[in-house]
Amino acid sequence: MNTMDKKRLRGEMLARRGQLQQDEAAVSRASEGVQELIRTLAEWRAAREVLVYWPKGGEVDVRPLVSELWERGCRVLLPRCRPDAPGEMDLACAACESDLTPGPYSLLEPDAHRCPAVASCNPDLALIPGVSFDRRGFRLGFGGGYYDRLLASGTMGRPLLVGIAYAFQLVDELPVQPWDMPVDIVCTEEELWRP
Repeated sequence: MNTMDKKRLRGEMLARRGQLQQDEAAVSRASEGVQELIRTLAEWRAAREVLVYWPKGGEVDVRPLVSELWERGCRVLLPRCRPDAPGEMDLACAACESDLTPGPYSLLEPDAHRCPAVASCNPDLALIPGVSFDRRGFRLGFGGGYYDRLLASGTMGRPLLVGIAYAFQLVDELPVQPWDMPVDIVCTEEELWRP
């Protein structure tokens, strides 16, 4: 698959996700299915520190899982885009939803005034969003390389990487670049796929 194919696939997946977003009940059902499967993971139940994302634009809704982590007293890490370094993110610890503020791309992220970036961390697992994943664990993102750089940075040890997607976003094979890091598990509303 070449760059044009990647661009086409990204467009198709985002269009399908946009259509799904019009049906709030379907999004809710699929998100609940993902949440239930995540809760079956022993690593989830034992986790004390987790990297999560705050959903936007029809992404699988993991906010109930984030609330659970806060209730359990876990350390919750969220990415924050660096304003002076396009394509790069810092991680910051947020203790509640009010610690989040709109950042670039209308994403809610930890408020820089209340949540300083962490120099290093050691999450037990990381929930990673994507436009698509393949059955080898490779991810297609929005094309900015944010998560590729974050995962390659070495700032967070080696957590269990869990790709989060709707079932239609799991495909047989995606193109792979030398810097791509596969996830350990892809979780959809239908299955926990272990490549």
